[in-house]
Amino acid sequence: MTTPPALLIAGHGTRDDAGAEAFRDFVRELGRRHPDLPVAGGFIELSPPPLGDAVTELVQQGVRRFAAVPLMLVSAGHAKGDIPAALAREKERHPGISYTYGRPLGPHPSLLNVLERRLEAVLGDWDRAEVTVLLVGRGSTDPDANAEVHKAARLLWEGRGYAGVETAFVSLAAPDVPSGLDRCAKLGAKKVVVLPYFLFTGILPDRVKAQTEEWAAARPDVAVASAEVIGPEPELLDLVMERYEEAVKGDLRMNCDSCVYRIALPGFEDKVGLPQQPHFHPDDDGHHHHHGHHHGAHGAHSHAH
Repeated sequence: MTTPPALLIAGHGTRDDAGAEAFRDFVRELGRRHPDLPVAGGFIELSPPPLGDAVTELVQQGVRRFAAVPLMLVSAGHAKGDIPAALAREKERHPGISYTYGRPLGPHPSLLNVLERRLEAVLGDWDRAEVTVLLVGRGSTDPDANAEVHKAARLLWEGRGYAGVETAFVSLAAPDVPSGLDRCAKLGAKKVVVLPYFLFTGILPDRVKAQTEEWAAARPDVAVASAEVIGPEPELLDLVMERYEEAVKGDLRMNCDSCVYRIALPGFEDKVGLPQQPHFHPDDDGHHHHHGHHHGAHGAHSHAH
């Protein structure tokens, strides 16, 4: 039997020692859970070990094939550029190795469930219908990465009964945390939970909390609570393995994670497994509406939805 490709976990890196240690712990836990699989992890910047050291460690164990999974919620510059560049460099350093590259974690339903637990932990006796959530992402100069945080916010809002889910960013992108909270207040929110969209503790999640407390102190008319980061939950461990399996099989799909026909999303459970019928818009040419004129010209159109 051939050994499976090693799992290489790529992290952002943080100047926060506790955050870096949380990542290293997480990698060790993955290794413990999958003793038959060589597992190592490293960072792109800011904290040890660098990704290159993790590759070297595995190569020294005789590993030749890797599947790299970015331990990141959104696909920004790191996932799109830095990690592939680092992997290409390692390939030059270690002739004979090959790798596949998995996709970032994204707003997977299992992580949305963890976020919901983080909210539940601070709601107390607050009624969800009165609570506005402010989901705070890392922030990027990449508009696509910022859009991913909005997607997570929307998926968190769907079917869960919160008054609303707004979005803000802690760095590089607007609105920042105080502006995001201002927006919630302008929308009439009286109860706000600030939810950091981060995997582990670190300087940026700490900054989110500090800015939230500062804003709340100046706005006694709005009740504000801060929720915790996602953390090394079983769902996160399972999702990394899901991304690993996809990378190994080369099964990089479209956004099936949050597809209502595949996954039971809150309030839409009845859609799972429904057969997909072709559907026609009233304005479409080519279906059987009888206007009694030039029908034949359009009758042969097919719909490739």
